[in-house]
Amino acid sequence: MIIVQKVNKFFGDFRALNDISFEICKGEIVGFLGQNGAGKTTLMRILTSYYLATSGKVEIDGNDIVRHSLLCRKKIGYLPENPPLYMNLTVRDYLKYSASLKDVEIKKQKMQVDRVLDDCNLKDVQNKHISILSKGYKQRVGIAQSIINDPQVLILDEPTIGLDPLQILQVRQLIKRIEDKRTVIISTHILSEIEQIAKRVLVIKNGEILIDRPISVLLDEENISRFVFVVKGDRNEIEKVFINSKEIISESFDSCGDVHSVKVKVLQNWTNHNELIHKIIRAKAELVEVKKLKPTLEEVFISKVSNQYIK
Repeated sequence: MIIVQKVNKFFGDFRALNDISFEICKGEIVGFLGQNGAGKTTLMRILTSYYLATSGKVEIDGNDIVRHSLLCRKKIGYLPENPPLYMNLTVRDYLKYSASLKDVEIKKQKMQVDRVLDDCNLKDVQNKHISILSKGYKQRVGIAQSIINDPQVLILDEPTIGLDPLQILQVRQLIKRIEDKRTVIISTHILSEIEQIAKRVLVIKNGEILIDRPISVLLDEENISRFVFVVKGDRNEIEKVFINSKEIISESFDSCGDVHSVKVKVLQNWTNHNELIHKIIRAKAELVEVKKLKPTLEEVFISKVSNQYIK
C-alpha cells in the first residue's frame, strides 16, 4: 500500500530525513515514534504530499506521489497535530464543507457525512458550533474530516494530545473501530497508545529509521527483563538476599504483613536462579510466586533512543 524508497529531505543545509525506506502493507497499523525533531511530522507531510521530498520516491497504492499527487491525496486521510477546524461552523456543516473540498461526489456527500457522524459518535453534537465543543469532541471532528472521503490510508499525528484519560479512551476506541477498513499510521508520544493500537513500530532518530519491528518482536528482543518475587518471611532478611545477589537490581519492595513483593531487573542471560532460591530458603523465607514482566514499549523506546534503561 505504501512504499518509501531512499527519501531525503533538506531544509536549506539541514537534513531532516536521511535515506528513509520502508513498506507498509494494506490494513497494517503502524506507529511512528521518535523524539521531538526526529523527523516524524516531516515524513508524514511528505506522505500526504504536503511536502515534496528532496530526493527519493513514495508510492501510495502503486501511484507515484509526485506524478499522481491528486490521485494519491484522494486515497489519504490526514489528521495533523492541530486539526483544521472552522469554529464558526456546526459539525455537520463543517463535514459537508470538508466533503466538498475532498471531491466527494455531490450525491454521496450526505451519505458520507451521516456515516462519519455515526463512526465518530458525533450525532448528538452535529448541529452544535465547533467552538463550544470540548477538546475530545474537537478531536473526533478532526478524525471525522480525515475519513470523510473514505480514504484507504489514514495518517494521524498526535490524535490524543491534550485529552483527559476518558477522552483518550474514547478516541482510542474510535481508531479501533475504523482500523479494519484502512491502513493506519499513528504518531504519538503516548506510547501506551501505540501498544494498544498498533502492531508494528517505526522508530525515527535524527532523520533515520532506527527500528522497524513488530511490537511483539521488539519487546521480546529487549535484553533486560523484570521479575516480581513474592516472598513470605522476615522483611530485613529478605531485603539482604536481594541486595547481595549479583546481576539483580531491586526496583521496589512492597510489604503486606509478612508477605513481600520484590520487583527486580535482571539480564536475560541471568544464570543464578537456583542460587537466589537457596538464599531465600536459608533466610527462612518461603518463595510464594515468581512472575516475569515484559518491558513496556516506553521502556524499550527510551533504551533504544537514549541508550539507557529507565527505572
